[in-house]
Amino acid sequence: MSLNASASLYPRLLGDVGGTHARFAWGEDADGAVADIVSYKCAEQASLQEAIARYLAEQGKPRPRACAIGIANPIVGDTVRMTNHHWSFSIAQLKQSLGVQRLAVLNDFTALALSLPALRPEQLRQIGGGSAVAGEALAVLGAGTGLGVAGLLPVGVAGIASQGGNGSYAPISGEGGHASLAAIDEQEAAVVNCLRQRFGHASAERALSGPGLLNLYQAAAQLAGRPAPLTSPQALIAAAREQRDPDCLAALDLFFRFLGSFAGNLALTYGARGGVYVGGGVVPRLLPELAASRFRERFEAKGRFANYLAAVPTFVIDAAVSPALIGASRALDAAALG
Repeated sequence: MSLNASASLYPRLLGDVGGTHARFAWGEDADGAVADIVSYKCAEQASLQEAIARYLAEQGKPRPRACAIGIANPIVGDTVRMTNHHWSFSIAQLKQSLGVQRLAVLNDFTALALSLPALRPEQLRQIGGGSAVAGEALAVLGAGTGLGVAGLLPVGVAGIASQGGNGSYAPISGEGGHASLAAIDEQEAAVVNCLRQRFGHASAERALSGPGLLNLYQAAAQLAGRPAPLTSPQALIAAAREQRDPDCLAALDLFFRFLGSFAGNLALTYGARGGVYVGGGVVPRLLPELAASRFRERFEAKGRFANYLAAVPTFVIDAAVSPALIGASRALDAAALG
């Protein structure tokens, strides 16, 4: 494609599909922001194609020229089968049924990573100290129905233009949420053992997600010899905020400790001196608890590399519009220019 090819890929349909919600938006032209954002519950739609058809019909939209979907799943080959939901589809068949010139299907956290340079200061909440180093790698993780992980690495002239225009980035996809959960002390080791006995493999996602928060609560109750009657993360958070359930309080404490340790590991793995960003649906709702937690302490608690991590900033993405929709649009532009 020519350098002007991306301009022909409008209007475009953009999607951010998780295990619980599917968000869609419309990009009318290259100069406009994403608009007409709608969120559907995945459980209420039989398929991704049905959800897209509903969006186009309800919003009165024409057939888009291009479509980009960030989805909570690894993208390997033509067939996509979601890890935390029952939707599955063929990328080639979806492109044909939509009748678009270009279809980009990418991991939802790859899309989120692509959006990071475009985030505005008011969309971020810094936790702890440190300052971002321009042109250095960035990392992003997020707890929702699952645990997403991605990176954004500087690559010179290729990739996506950085915020300041001084270089470019390429996204690095992965399934780091399924890496083994690491314990730092005896209490955490006991919790990891509970998760291992229950699931066979104690992945980070088993603790650092909405369902993971419940898993931590149930493990804390088990270790204390108490019942665990609560069945939703919302009820758990409410009980913790009312200071009326020690196991809910323990679950939040464990959640932030594990989150800090995992984020610190990610910062070291990517060399993310440009910052570590936390998104997803869970953490932005817990900003007061996060700020008062041991998250940052655990982020930096890496022995000889504590000073290295003390200089790395950590941010929570607190945006009204899903940034992954912006990242999905940027993926279309990168493909056009590539």
